[in-house]
Amino acid sequence: MNLPVFTKDMDPQNLDQLMDQARKASDLLKALSHEVRLVILCLLSEGEKSVSELEETLTMPQAAVSQQLARLRLEGLVRARRDGRMIYYSLVDDQVSSIIATLYELFCKDVRAADR
Repeated sequence: MNLPVFTKDMDPQNLDQLMDQARKASDLLKALSHEVRLVILCLLSEGEKSVSELEETLTMPQAAVSQQLARLRLEGLVRARRDGRMIYYSLVDDQVSSIIATLYELFCKDVRAADR
């Protein structure tokens, strides 16, 4: 894999854009750096899930799951959909899905397959 070469001759506007993108990536990585949030995102990569489905899988109290889901919503990584009294969560976009899919392949897939 060939990585681009950055030089001191780089256009300042491009450097500013690069720094903005690096900040976005850093924010995403910070949100992913919590193991429970990461597991929630891996579970959501399998498809939309209700809060109660996540609670059951994680064997965690509703308040703890809801707290992590709130943080993921705040970070813009998941969306919520209400259907009556149930709230369902899913991944927000292809960027998040792509990163989580890669992490899922590397770390979750075999474990989840063994559970089924």
